[in-house]
Amino acid sequence: MGKRKVSILQEAATSVAEVSYFIEGKGMPLTAKKFVDGVFEFFADLSINTVDNRLCSYTRWKDLGYQCVSYKKKYVVAYLSLQKEIIICDFVVAKLLKD
Repeated sequence: MGKRKVSILQEAATSVAEVSYFIEGKGMPLTAKKFVDGVFEFFADLSINTVDNRLCSYTRWKDLGYQCVSYKKKYVVAYLSLQKEIIICDFVVAKLLKD
């Protein structure tokens, strides 16, 4: 079971940081840190060669060829799956995605 390189675009990293800042602003700094650690661990798990998800149903991302996967049923991760690399393109709250 091989792993591919994981690259995270600035937009995705910023989105994760914004959610973390929100959680921290609610007075839960340890929870915010655990959230960030969990998200980046999840990103690393996508690098396993056997992992392959469906194309996004969100039209704009589908047109770009992004694959989507849910994180904790509340967030959506959009990424490009290449032969030797996974590129994490976006991380959003699922409720915000509308066609």
